[in-house]
Amino acid sequence: MIGLNVILASASPRRAELLRELGVQFQVIPGNVAEVHHEGLTAREIVQINAYRKARAVAKDHPDSLVLGADTLVYMETALFGKPSSLEEAYVMLDKLQGATHRVVTAVCLSHLRARRQKVFFDTTSVKFRPLGAVEIRRYLTQVNPLDKAGGYAIQEQGEDIIESIDGSYTNVVGLPLERLKSELEAWPSA
Repeated sequence: MIGLNVILASASPRRAELLRELGVQFQVIPGNVAEVHHEGLTAREIVQINAYRKARAVAKDHPDSLVLGADTLVYMETALFGKPSSLEEAYVMLDKLQGATHRVVTAVCLSHLRARRQKVFFDTTSVKFRPLGAVEIRRYLTQVNPLDKAGGYAIQEQGEDIIESIDGSYTNVVGLPLERLKSELEAWPSA
């Protein structure tokens, strides 16, 4: 699809799998930077900053490559749901999300330092959870590792057990908005 050396600045196996679906040849070099989470910023601002910081950290060492950084957050009104640090925190998140509609926002930063080109964009998907009781939440948490997932859940892993409906990009909820990313990569200059 693209004639450039592409680097995925993420250790997420889900993002790598999604990028493979696009037919992009790439290598994985995680952008090991501390993620920004500031109360004064919106979810959209936070994910754009984090995607940029991840891409930039890797691009500095690989200026001739097109580096893709990404970040995902779940939010409901002003409450932000990042990756839970424990199963109990994941339980609390799912309990707050159950029976309600929340949004998942993923930002992507495409950066090519040598060409002095950069593009940051985001996509937002609405997700409505089924009403869930304590037993259903605990059962879900025994089936899925929630600790590396924004909001403590994975739509692609037993998602039908907890999700009633979505409005928007399914792959955005997984971790990369493929529809938008495909059009951005096709528009990216190859020289």
